[in-house]
Amino acid sequence: MTKRILVTGANGQLGSELQHIIKNQKSNIENHDFYFTDRTTLDITDKDAIEDLCTQNNIKIIINCAAYTAVDKAESDETMAYAINHKAVETLAHIAKAKGIALIQISTDYVFDGSNFKPYVENDVTNPQSVYGASKLAGEEAIFSINPSNSVIIRTSWVYSSFGNNFVKTMLRLGKERDALGVIFDQIGTPTYARDLAAAILQIIPRLDNREVQLYHYSNEGVCSWYDFAKAIFEIKQIDCKVDAIETKAYPTPATRPHYSLLNKAKIKEAYSITIPYWRDALKEALTIMEND
Repeated sequence: MTKRILVTGANGQLGSELQHIIKNQKSNIENHDFYFTDRTTLDITDKDAIEDLCTQNNIKIIINCAAYTAVDKAESDETMAYAINHKAVETLAHIAKAKGIALIQISTDYVFDGSNFKPYVENDVTNPQSVYGASKLAGEEAIFSINPSNSVIIRTSWVYSSFGNNFVKTMLRLGKERDALGVIFDQIGTPTYARDLAAAILQIIPRLDNREVQLYHYSNEGVCSWYDFAKAIFEIKQIDCKVDAIETKAYPTPATRPHYSLLNKAKIKEAYSITIPYWRDALKEALTIMEND
């Protein structure tokens, strides 16, 4: 049976990748109707607007790709970060609960403090060190408290795409402008190609069947530092730019990043039989697409 799916934040990296997959009919749910919205067409802080859209279009699933993701700016813009990452998510969860809508919420590795010594599993203790991380965790907690059926939270990390602004595009630009770059080597995690995450979400949708909210981790496979990530970008694109490894303390930022935020993906792989690409393979694919755009 055809289900109507609302995608918020549709012009961000993940939302754009969802649109790409759907428009190119590369998903297993072609018979579903998607309503792609962005901040100009739907204000997710406006409860009435969301309710009206969901009622008028008989929405059955919401994929919330909208988020306040300016990590450093959030430190001085706490009110707006919480409005989007917490209060708006709380509103979506209430509407989902009341109308029997499944909610798919995207969260972040920044809910952890980075002091772990092994990949984080879903029930590890959270301890965000930034406004961004704390606001995203507050959104998670709101969903768990309200508990709309058939809903999931997916934490991810280091997202990039051929759409929008991200680390990969920044490195490509700077690598062509400079002879050398300093890149942090003491923050460890895994990049996530937004197209892979989008494909995983579309694989999950037909199999949503849970009374309690489920929490999962998703990133590409493998592990690297930002230094390794930059080196791989230049190597694959054959860009002649020297990369110097620097410590976090040499590049101070308003928001504290977790030094270690590797995510354990065993739960989502087992629950939905998902195969996750290795980060370097995903990066090669993304760079090829960027080259052809």
